[in-house]
Formats: sequence, structure tokens, C-alpha cells
Amino acid sequence: MFSVVLVSAALAAGSGLAIAQTPAPARPAALSDNLPVPDAPAPKVSKAWLVMDFATGQVLAGENVDTPVEPASITKVMTSYVIAAEMAAGKVKASDPVMMSENAWRSGGAGTDGSYSGFEVNKTAPLEQMEKGMVVQSGNDAAIALAEHVAGSEQAFAQLMNAYAKKIGMKASHFVNPHGLTAEGHITTAHDLALLGRALIRDFPEAYSYNKIKEFTVGPITQPNRNLLLWRDASVDGIKTGHTSSAGYCLMASAKRGDQRLITVVMGDTSENQRAVDSQALLNWGFRFHETHRLYEAGKALASPKVWKGEQNVVQVGVAQPLLVTTARGKYDRLKATMDLPKSLVAPIAKGQKIGTVKVTLDGKLVAQAPLVAVSAVEEGGFFKRLWHELLMWWQS
Repeated sequence: MFSVVLVSAALAAGSGLAIAQTPAPARPAALSDNLPVPDAPAPKVSKAWLVMDFATGQVLAGENVDTPVEPASITKVMTSYVIAAEMAAGKVKASDPVMMSENAWRSGGAGTDGSYSGFEVNKTAPLEQMEKGMVVQSGNDAAIALAEHVAGSEQAFAQLMNAYAKKIGMKASHFVNPHGLTAEGHITTAHDLALLGRALIRDFPEAYSYNKIKEFTVGPITQPNRNLLLWRDASVDGIKTGHTSSAGYCLMASAKRGDQRLITVVMGDTSENQRAVDSQALLNWGFRFHETHRLYEAGKALASPKVWKGEQNVVQVGVAQPLLVTTARGKYDRLKATMDLPKSLVAPIAKGQKIGTVKVTLDGKLVAQAPLVAVSAVEEGGFFKRLWHELLMWWQS
């Protein structure tokens, strides 16, 4: 392997290498550009917290992010994800009549200590309405009814939850129910929850949109969304609150300002208001001191290394997915990128075949990397060209 340096701050073209975007004109340096980013405003009392950049999945700050915690009603975000995924697979529909079974009513209805939606026992409601009762009102009864409809029982639904959690990359989570009431073995981490929120926003934006509904009515009962940030910050559009006596007050929030979206998780706070105050402070800090850049577009050639024995003498390489990076504000001009490429490439090369790696560093620290793949295929050359290149390769070795 050898490394090719994409020289400058904005990763501008150099050494004949094409890049995916033209850098903006340099701006005058701000007085604050060379100052360190202040510490994140950590909640005074919490079991775990973090701030994550949505586009890159990069954790900007946090404490106890991998410590096991109870998810409480934030569990219902996992329930929403499973329902959306099963709908996308054609297994259930938004119009499905969902029965509020006696089990769901007794276990999660008005007669319990937890939050409930108010759908009548032994009557049906469209799946979409039942899900809004779960998301907006945090109805435990609705969560149980939906689980029974999708999988037959809460236990079977929990198996789906764990299977999808694994696909999302939630390595330290285990779910045993769809609502989040305290149960043995029902556990997660702040980092896993942020990954879950990111996955719901990315994969199922329509299902995610329910989280910004401020109130929902079932029969004669209208209940507000418990996420106070929906009234305090117009950029906030989710995600979910949670509370039990053992879990404390929890909030997973997300906001989008301009092109940037952040996710925060605060677990085990002291009150409904305090979890909102702490989450707001973390969002403001994250937006104020960080920015996300799209460095390279998918499928655009970044380099054209030489190929032996091919119909073409070079192969164009680029990234298969857009490469994004999050940095402290004012540090973008200090990014440097290098490409690690093989010393020798021999045809045939398939489109999409991994060729090397692009790495992006800031002040010597790796902040992003991605595989480099062939943007287009290179077929084998004719017999005489292959023979000639074989001789040249032998001579150069």
C-alpha cells in the first residue's frame, strides 16, 4: 500500500487528484477559532448522558455512555422501529384494526400506575392511531396492544425488538417488553439509545414524525406529549421521554438547525423539567461549537490509480457512501485527508470493488475513514496487452 495526500484544509485538489466538491472561499479567521471547545454542560444529576451528531454518529460528549441503564418509556422508540420495519416488509399495515385486548388494558391501562392511551377494551382502532397513542401519550396499553397485533404476544414481540436492535448495532441492549416498565433483564445504554434514535430518523422518517405531535386525543381524553422541549425550542422534533421510580426521569431529544441534526440522551435526571433543561443545554452546546461537513459525494472519482492488464490503464476510485465529518467550529480548514492505495492493481476490477481507504485527520487525530471502491469496472485487456504488461511488471519489480 502507498498513501496519497489530499493536501489542504478543504481537501482541495492536488497532485492531479479530483475531489468531490470545490472548497468555499477562505473566510477570515475568527478570534475564537484557536480556542478550545468548552466542556459540555453535564447534567448535575444523571446516570448517563451524551450528545451525538446525527449525520456521522460521532459522540461529541458524554458520561457513562456504555453503562447499563433502564430505558423506561424510551423503550417505545424501539417498539416504533419494529412496527415501521414490519410495515415496510408488508407484514402489517397502517390501517390494520388493532384490538385493545383485556391483557393490554389490564396491564397498561388506566387502572395501572403508568401512562395510558385510553382506547376502549375489546375494541379496535387503526394501527396508525394506536401507535400515535403510544408515541404521543406514551400509552403502555397501546404498546402492548401493538405488540400483540404484530407478533402475537409481548414475548414474541420482544424477540423482534432484540433482533432489530442487533441490526441497528445496539450491542448492550436487551428488551423484554414493548413499553419499558421495570423488568428484570430489560436494559440498554445511552449510546445504544442514541443509535436507535438515529436509526428511526434515518430509516423511517414518517414513523419518527409522530414524535413531534404535541397532543393526541382518544375518545374524550386529550393528553399532551411529555417532551417539554417541543414547546420551548422550534428546532426540536422528538424523540421520547421516560420515567419510572428506578430509572428516574429520562429524555432522548433531537433537533435540526439548518443542515445539522443532533441527538441527546439524558438518563436518570431529577424531574420532568430538569431533563428538558439539561437536554436543551446539551443541544445548544453541540450546535454552538460543532459543525458537520460533507467531504466527498458517493460515486465521484477521487483518484485514478494505474491498472495493469486492463482495457483501461487507470481505474477511478471514490467512496460508496457520502463521507461526512464533524469538527469543532473553525477547524474545518485543518482537516487533512490521505488515501491508502495498493502499489499495484491488476485487471479485472469490478465496479464497487474495494481498492483502498481514505482517512481524514484533524491535528493528527483520525476523525473519519471510509473504503475506497472502484467507481467503474475495468475489464481485462487483450492477449497482447496482458503479455506486454506482464513483461513490464516483471521488469519494474
